[in-house]
Amino acid sequence: MEPLGYAVVVVSAYFLGSFPTGLLVGKACGVDIRKVGSGNIGATNITRALGKRVGALVLLVDAMKGWLACYIAPLMATQVAGMSLDLEPALRERLQLTGAVGAILGHNYTCWLNFKGGKGIATTAGTLMALMPVGGLICIATWIVFLALSRYVSIASIAAAVAVPLSAWLTGRSSLMIGVGLTVGALAIYKHKDNICRLLAGTESRIGEGKSKTAKDSTSE
Repeated sequence: MEPLGYAVVVVSAYFLGSFPTGLLVGKACGVDIRKVGSGNIGATNITRALGKRVGALVLLVDAMKGWLACYIAPLMATQVAGMSLDLEPALRERLQLTGAVGAILGHNYTCWLNFKGGKGIATTAGTLMALMPVGGLICIATWIVFLALSRYVSIASIAAAVAVPLSAWLTGRSSLMIGVGLTVGALAIYKHKDNICRLLAGTESRIGEGKSKTAKDSTSE
C-alpha cells in the first residue's frame, strides 16, 4: 500500500499548497494582486500593495500550508491508503517530506492560476518548522540577518534557501532530509532568477523603497 500512500500524500499536499492565499486576500481587500506591483501573489507583494498587517496574514497562512502538509501526511497515508498506524520513523519522515515537497510545488505552481504562483519562501519555512524546528529557526534567523544587513528581501530569501540543507546537516538530520533540503533550496533560488538579474543590474528594490527602478517591483514570495 506504500505507493498509494505516497500518491495520496503528494496530491493532498499539492492541493493544500495550491490555495492562492494572496490572491483571495487581495480580492477581499478589493485588489487583484496579479495587476499590482510585481504581480506575484506572495506576501512581499501583498505587503507592498496592502500593508504589513495584510502581508503578515498572507505570510502566516502560506506558512501554515506547509506545516499542515507535513502534519497531515502520515494521517492521510494511514486513513486513506490503509497504511499501518504504527509507522516506522523512517517511513513517517519520507511521508512528511513528500507532503512538504507537494505543498511547496502547489504554492509555486498552483493549478488555480495556470500553474503560476509564489516563490515558496513562507511555505518552505512552514515545512521546516514541522520537520526540523531548530533547523527552521536557523533559516529564519538567516533570513532576518541578511534582510537587516542588505535591506533586500530577495537576498535574505536566497540566503535562507542556501541555509536549508546546511541547517539540516548541522542539526544531524538524515541524508534524505538534507537532499530534499538541497532540492527545495535550489528551487527557491531558481524562483528568484528575475530578482538575481535585477540585483546584478542594480535595479532591485530595497525594503522601504516605493517602486523598483524597473517596470516591476521585486518580490520574494
